[in-house]
Amino acid sequence: MWDALDDFYWTYQSLIHAIGVNGILALSVYVVLAVGQLSLGQAAFMGVGAYTGALLSVKFGVPFGVAMLASALVPALLALVVGGPTLRLTGVYLAIATIGLGEITRIVFLNWDYAGGALGLSGIPERGGVAAIYGTLAVLLVGLTLVARSRVGRAMEAMREDEAAAGVMGVNLPRYRLVALVVSSGMAGVAGCLSAHVSSFIGPNEYGFEAAVTILSYALLGGIGSPLAPVLGSTILTLLPEVLRPLADFRLMVNGLIIVLAVLFMPRGILPWRIARTG
Repeated sequence: MWDALDDFYWTYQSLIHAIGVNGILALSVYVVLAVGQLSLGQAAFMGVGAYTGALLSVKFGVPFGVAMLASALVPALLALVVGGPTLRLTGVYLAIATIGLGEITRIVFLNWDYAGGALGLSGIPERGGVAAIYGTLAVLLVGLTLVARSRVGRAMEAMREDEAAAGVMGVNLPRYRLVALVVSSGMAGVAGCLSAHVSSFIGPNEYGFEAAVTILSYALLGGIGSPLAPVLGSTILTLLPEVLRPLADFRLMVNGLIIVLAVLFMPRGILPWRIARTG
């Protein structure tokens, strides 16, 4: 039995790692959407975290735990710096601003010779295995579920449904927006660090506009009624290309069609139910 499980893992290890990492990314975009903001900067923050963790491991040989911590703090600090001016924007304007942030970040990585430039950075030690990935995912799921059940969760839901009403009720809108962006960017950075340490290679084009849209689609498919919903969406979208592999070149088209149908006929996602509140 153990031999069969071991064979299964070594056959599908990349897919198993991707499901966990994408689940963390889905939770990171959930935090921003939960306060009614539309951000397409998660790929950029993921890239910052990936390069931070990878450089610390490759160039300085720091312990993996320190690299993970730094990969959360550096993108969170970046979000804190850019959050002030960008969070004055809402809706599609915020989305456009964060797309610009993503492109700036990608170009910096592309021309940063110390980090490999256009060729990317290779030789990253394989330290972030299944235990690190799924342990992080489990901790974040439990933590965000507890937050969603608290007064903070109710305030976030009020902002998402009607910002003006939430402000009248005493919710500090700028603070909640900034905290959500900082927390989500730190989570995306951790996902980037974990991904870098299981793939052993990162490149600047991995964190562009396409990746940002893909991360957003996790929450669009799963929904944001609870933290579990975007994780379910990310799992489905990660598995779909493998399930549709017999369709060869048509699988991406089918993948996109499924997302479009889900948005049209299930606007709240495939798991729209909100979890019960306490407190």
